[in-house]
Amino acid sequence: MSAAALEPEVEAFVAALARTASPATADAYRRDLGALTAFLAAEGIDDWSRLDAALLRRFLGGERLRGLAPRSLARRRAAISRFAAHLVETGRLRHNPATLVKAPRQPRHLPRPLDVDQLSRFLDTPHDDSPLARRDQAMLELFYSSGLRLAELAALDLPDLQPQRVRVLGKGGKPRQVPVGRRARQALEAWLALRGQLAGRDEPALFVGVRGGRLGHRGIQRRLAELAKARGLAEHLHPHRLRHSFASHLLESSQDLRAVQELLGHADLATTQVYTRLDWQHLAASYDAAHPRARRRGGDDHGASS
Repeated sequence: MSAAALEPEVEAFVAALARTASPATADAYRRDLGALTAFLAAEGIDDWSRLDAALLRRFLGGERLRGLAPRSLARRRAAISRFAAHLVETGRLRHNPATLVKAPRQPRHLPRPLDVDQLSRFLDTPHDDSPLARRDQAMLELFYSSGLRLAELAALDLPDLQPQRVRVLGKGGKPRQVPVGRRARQALEAWLALRGQLAGRDEPALFVGVRGGRLGHRGIQRRLAELAKARGLAEHLHPHRLRHSFASHLLESSQDLRAVQELLGHADLATTQVYTRLDWQHLAASYDAAHPRARRRGGDDHGASS
């Protein structure tokens, strides 16, 4: 059976999602839901009202047997859950069947942060002062200064940049403001002085490519990889690694987990703990030092007798 009867609802959902999400996110949802529609069509199902937990378990089980990684399976389930919630809102389903399907446990793979001195030498490497070089330096400094995600940096427009901070739109369309350090401000000022040589007329993007339009995700990733090689960095460099280095270095110096959570734009503190490799010993030490009922005083070690 063809998936044609199922596809219009998916396309409408993805089109609505694309108004607030990044192009990469919208494409990922389209792929994940496309896999589900192909499965349902093979099962002879042509109406979203017949979607249930048993079907989803069979679909995800088949994807697991096909070799899909736990992270990809979890992303696929999350996409289906959000789509199913949309189907509930529009009256196509009575309840969200994805809530009855457990996500697979994911291994914790974290990028190793760059060494502070190593990163400083990399950022301080002289460049040729051309418009492209100034743009690249401003991107590097802003990534590390403010801990931005790739999508957040790529989406920046000129009005988002303020004297000592930058306004970004994070995951789920949640706005936040992040400080911009001195070195990043200097690099941005140098770039803005020459931006007009590259930017197209009426182009609002902060970072533009050689054709004058907004610099895309892949263009930014490619430039970081090329700069790492050109400047003699012995390790692969990508935006997420700079963000992780920002979080790790800031936490090491401040030990303020809540502040790092706010700067990264994490809704859940547990996400920040994993992101910064904060372990139980660090949490326990912070608890013992800060909680009024945990601080020990002389003679309290053994407690009161019963």
